[in-house]
Amino acid sequence: MADGDGLGEAATAAASPPAPAPGQSLSLGWRERLRAGLAGTGASLWFVAGLGLLYVLRVPLRLCENLAAVTVFLNSLTPKFYVALTGTSSLISGLIFMFEWWYFHKHGTSFIEQVSVSHLRPLMGGTESSISEPGSPSSNRESETSRQNLSECKLWRNPLNLFRGAEYRRYTWVTGKEPLTYYDMNLSAQDHQTFFTCDTDFLRPSDTVMQKAWRERNPPARIKAAYQALELNNDCATAYVLLAEEEATTIVDAERLFKQALKAGETIYRRSQQCQHQSPQHEAQLRRDTNVLVYIKRRLAMCARKLGRIREAVKIMRDLMKEFPPLTMVNIHENLLESLLELQAYADVQAVLAKYDDISLPKSAAICYTAALLKTRTVSDKFCPETASRRGLSMAEINAVEAIHRAVEFNPHVPKYLLEMKSLILPPEHILKRGDSEAIAYAFFHLQHWKRIEGALNLLQCTWEGTFRMIPYPLEKGHLFYPYPSCTETADRELLPTFHHVSVYPKKELPFFIHFTAGLCSSTAMIALLTHQFPEIMGVFAKADRERQSMSR
Repeated sequence: MADGDGLGEAATAAASPPAPAPGQSLSLGWRERLRAGLAGTGASLWFVAGLGLLYVLRVPLRLCENLAAVTVFLNSLTPKFYVALTGTSSLISGLIFMFEWWYFHKHGTSFIEQVSVSHLRPLMGGTESSISEPGSPSSNRESETSRQNLSECKLWRNPLNLFRGAEYRRYTWVTGKEPLTYYDMNLSAQDHQTFFTCDTDFLRPSDTVMQKAWRERNPPARIKAAYQALELNNDCATAYVLLAEEEATTIVDAERLFKQALKAGETIYRRSQQCQHQSPQHEAQLRRDTNVLVYIKRRLAMCARKLGRIREAVKIMRDLMKEFPPLTMVNIHENLLESLLELQAYADVQAVLAKYDDISLPKSAAICYTAALLKTRTVSDKFCPETASRRGLSMAEINAVEAIHRAVEFNPHVPKYLLEMKSLILPPEHILKRGDSEAIAYAFFHLQHWKRIEGALNLLQCTWEGTFRMIPYPLEKGHLFYPYPSCTETADRELLPTFHHVSVYPKKELPFFIHFTAGLCSSTAMIALLTHQFPEIMGVFAKADRERQSMSR
């Protein structure tokens, strides 16, 4: 209602790709039609040949006598047989229906359709609906789309991930549920090996022990290895990091261990800086020690934020971004945005967005929805849907609605969490951009900021669904971003725990075979019930049907 037709005219349409050459498109269409025609002709010829063979062999096979015997047998059947037949059919179709329903909700596709496409279609001579040759424009567009989907399905480290010992494990103690999946923790183990190890670890016995500790799957074994490393070297920064992440049961304990790690990490970092030009191995060691130092400072900033010392956290993050500007890929600015929103320093938030909400930089839900929140803040307190529908939207309201549409197009899962239409869980350690995992990670920390601004959630609720009218086919063509990747559901199911109902976009319709098996189960069950309750009437119907068939023959 508030996002009327005027808003659609204000939005710019996405540029369409150039058309292929006329001669080339005609040649491709002729080949496609020829192959499809041959496939259709072949199937028809097989059908006609089968009917002809059946007609020729009607006498040797005694088809007429066998048909008459079947008719006599059917006439002698009692209503009990039909009750058993329809009841069995109803039971079997009901089991198939329940399996199809379970398979669709678990894997997002129909089992019967999947088997038909992958196994039966090649046997029946089926061909692809669109055939493109290598080097053709359609083939190039398909390869470009596939490359884009692969890049958008890349998994990212959650910049606001929680502490395993102080937060994730406490959740397990209280609820008995595991908030992290094995796949997510395995990705974290790979990250730790990349960030905290290098080829020169064998030179220091404590680093050798820690290299094994990061590969260990059992948490108690990792903690034990960290203590062994500290026995060998009391200044082993990565050992303190592991203990702070996994053994500390409170944020205060984690901060204390991270401060010890910082003291040891700075000493090792200064030592590596002095030796960095001696050999390539020393350069690799400096990169590793830099990663350790950045990680420690960032986690200390997060500890300060969780303990209420927000200005101290902002200072640490700003200093970190100035001292190590090349490390923008770790997305420290998203931590900074959340802390500045908590301080209600909206001018500083706008300054950060002006630097990172750039067309050349990768987007995220934090950037898009924070930009929408700032524009919503200027009009939300006075916004009324009824008034806006009568007088139209002002320019500031149009800008706010367009910002909401932009954010929803980037990640359509977020509004249901912000509007509390879907329950939140603890965010995973890794996220998929534009997926449900990113929406959970954003809403978990930013829901309070939307609630703090009067009317922001009201404006979001009135306008967010209008985005879908601008992108009716999101998997094929987007409006301000690339088409929505089709791989998000599979990746999110790996990242999120099983007790969470994964949000799927676009909403999938129930496959044909679920409707078919449900109808078959219901109809056969109804016939079995009627035959059991009214055997005489159903017998009359059966006899009348048999007489009609005999008269037609």
